[in-house]
Amino acid sequence: MFGKSKNRKMIYGIVGLGRFGYALAMELAVSGVELLVIDEDEEKVRLMREVTENAFVIKSLDKKSLAETGIQNCDVAVVCIAEHMDISILTTLHLVGMGIPTVISKANSVEQGEVLEKLGAEVVYPERDMAIRLAHRLENFRVLDFIQLSERINISKLIIPESVAGKTVLEVDLRGRFGLNIIAIENNSGVMETVKPDYIFCQNDVLFVSGSKDGLLKLSEWVESK
Repeated sequence: MFGKSKNRKMIYGIVGLGRFGYALAMELAVSGVELLVIDEDEEKVRLMREVTENAFVIKSLDKKSLAETGIQNCDVAVVCIAEHMDISILTTLHLVGMGIPTVISKANSVEQGEVLEKLGAEVVYPERDMAIRLAHRLENFRVLDFIQLSERINISKLIIPESVAGKTVLEVDLRGRFGLNIIAIENNSGVMETVKPDYIFCQNDVLFVSGSKDGLLKLSEWVESK
């Protein structure tokens, strides 16, 4: 079990290994973060132990049982049990009360989301967000993917227009133009996570950018005009 210490990776906790929770946990595991998962299903937890030693079977999500897993040491905890509204709300209440910096809860309805927000959680609507992602991909052929983490934080994956090739990050200035940050660049050489201002864009570079939904929309419109 891990604890809080300096110079460590972010720690993520996942409560509930349904389709959404399991997929989220696996993606986080692949990215190499510290991961803690909780579910009542022994088989699902056993599978998760192949990617993290911090996988726990809990039949009752009361505060004491949650604390025994060490989830209070997580930087981010995600509650993925929206189908059971009462359990979702109580679990969210417990995690917020433990002082976890960021608690994210899945919701299936606006009403459920409003309650979770009042408890202090950030709320995600997976089905709605998937529809948004698909719409963005259909609207803009250069946008390969779109993820909405919150109302203010979104991530888009897109191919640069040909007119940008040969220019530096500083010259293109996505931060100044649209308030967006380049978090990674993918090309034939692999994925570059540290992007310097003097990096020269190459044709067919794939950018991962983060920022507001409005900024990403303006970027999409700018890309289409090139």
